[in-house]
Amino acid sequence: MEAASLPLATSRFLSPPATAASCSRTRSVPSARTANQALEARKVPRAQRPSPRRNAVAEVKAAPEPVAALTRFEDVLQTQDCNVILRHFGEIRRWDVLSKVFGWMQEHEMLNIASYSSYFKYLGLSRNAAKALQVYGSIQDQSTRVNVSVCNSLLWCLVKNGRSDSTFKLYDEMIRGGLSPDLFTYSTLLSGCMKLKHGYAKAMELINELNSRGLQMDSVIYGTLLAICASHNYCKEAEVYFQKLKDEGHNPNLFHYSSLLNAYSVSSYYEKAELLMKDLKSSGLTPNKVILTTLLKVYSKGGLFEKAKELLTELEASGFAQDEMAYCILIDALAKAGKIWEATMVFNEMKEKGVKSDGYAFSIMISALHRGGYREEAKKLAKEFEDQNVTYDLVMLNTSLRAYCNTYDTESVMRMLKKMDELNISPDDITFNTLIRYFCKAKVYHLAYKTIEDMHSKGHQLNEELCSEVMIQLGEAGFPSEAFSVYNMMRYSKRTICKSLHEKVLGILVPAGLLKDAYIVIKDNGESISPRSLEKFATQFMISGNINLINDVMKALNHSGWRISQEIFGRAIQRYIQKPDKKQLLLCLLDWMTGQGYSVDSSSRNLLLKNAQFFGQKQLIAEILSKQQAASRITNKLID
Repeated sequence: MEAASLPLATSRFLSPPATAASCSRTRSVPSARTANQALEARKVPRAQRPSPRRNAVAEVKAAPEPVAALTRFEDVLQTQDCNVILRHFGEIRRWDVLSKVFGWMQEHEMLNIASYSSYFKYLGLSRNAAKALQVYGSIQDQSTRVNVSVCNSLLWCLVKNGRSDSTFKLYDEMIRGGLSPDLFTYSTLLSGCMKLKHGYAKAMELINELNSRGLQMDSVIYGTLLAICASHNYCKEAEVYFQKLKDEGHNPNLFHYSSLLNAYSVSSYYEKAELLMKDLKSSGLTPNKVILTTLLKVYSKGGLFEKAKELLTELEASGFAQDEMAYCILIDALAKAGKIWEATMVFNEMKEKGVKSDGYAFSIMISALHRGGYREEAKKLAKEFEDQNVTYDLVMLNTSLRAYCNTYDTESVMRMLKKMDELNISPDDITFNTLIRYFCKAKVYHLAYKTIEDMHSKGHQLNEELCSEVMIQLGEAGFPSEAFSVYNMMRYSKRTICKSLHEKVLGILVPAGLLKDAYIVIKDNGESISPRSLEKFATQFMISGNINLINDVMKALNHSGWRISQEIFGRAIQRYIQKPDKKQLLLCLLDWMTGQGYSVDSSSRNLLLKNAQFFGQKQLIAEILSKQQAASRITNKLID
């Protein structure tokens, strides 16, 4: 009976031979038991021997030189193994090795869609969007087809690095390429809207597209929308989306509550914030550090400093104030409300409690002291942070630099710049502008100019107001060429600049005798310059400018809309007559004047007739002058 309960194939296998029928009964039972034991044994998984591929992957991961190890196991590893290795170095944040491994995979043609997707993800984490775009460009050059997953990874990388222009350009390429974006695509794009100037309007466009494709908004999309509303001060809209989230059956999580609280903090709606906190607790959620810190922001921005201090005490008791962020929120609000000494007290309490500062609280206090006119105190605080900390971030470096610049502490300024080099921190617009202002105030104009030059060469947007001031100071200090260089850097760093800037630089160049440079300004921007300044330039140029450019200057002046005076023409004619070898240029000028309806005055007419031999024959100049007068009469009638 036991044998009959086994699978059919097993029963047949255990059946005794026909010649041993008399023994079949006694042997069948133990044989069946043996079979059961054998089946049970088969069910126990045997320890698998490590395959050569697994061994190779493990060795590459542990190798001091992973690329060399990859080369050793080139014949063993497959693309999926290389992907495992690539992800390993990404997860442990070894960015240099990550790129080398990917480069090796490229070189040995061991890449697939998953390789690109993973690599873009880790380039996003390592803040290397430029490299990601470079790799994507190589994919396009090779006409390699990519799927939505790869594009999503690259989109995420670009958004993570604040490359909004490239993000939406890639999205447009996806659509043109026939790829259908999914919810992850839209969630990523929406995240990129948070820091866009018109981010809310762009977000609405994306939501309309999402709906038109038949996709349903999920809790992640709603959470991102709430965050966009908060970052762009659309409080009412945030409330609408929060309610819609609930109406569609989604349960708000702490992120949703935090985003709506953040929206309330922008407008200081503390009463609504308190009602929302009651709703949060009634839903069964427990406020975490983020929620309580955001509520602290609501109270602080609303000027409810006593409530904010009570909540800070609660955060401390809950163990949520072990870093400086909560203190920074209150300190910043107090400082901006003009309560500088209350801010100082909270700051000092923070230090006494041993709360670690990465420099943010120091930065807030130093800036607050500076704004309040307490420059020496700001400098002392900057020095205190410097003495206590080896590492700096750019924000703290800029704050300390500003504190030292404001007290004209050149030694400390240079020390900060050296520290920036040592820490390999690239200066930003704030760094450059702080230095430019400092060098100008210290009257070290050549350093101010060099800083602007460095700023421009690194692709930073120049501050027009500041650079205009530097340009004028350079001109007054006797550096007109450098002033003109600053003007050109401003022109080429942005499409449009203030019209008055052209006249300002002209006021530097003409007195300095840099008339050729002044001519370039007028040629490109003559219509933005006043008649008075044009006349000053024209007079000076006819006296001492390059004689070979006189005709070009006349054309530029006429093109500006300014009607050239006969006195200017008279000066030009005098210059030409003094140079017999410039006869052809004078004839060209007289011919051009005829075509534009200009004529010479009696003084210049007599001068030309008196020097008729200059032209070879008197009849030629008489004919030219006659044509001029006729053309001038026609022009005057048209004007009248």
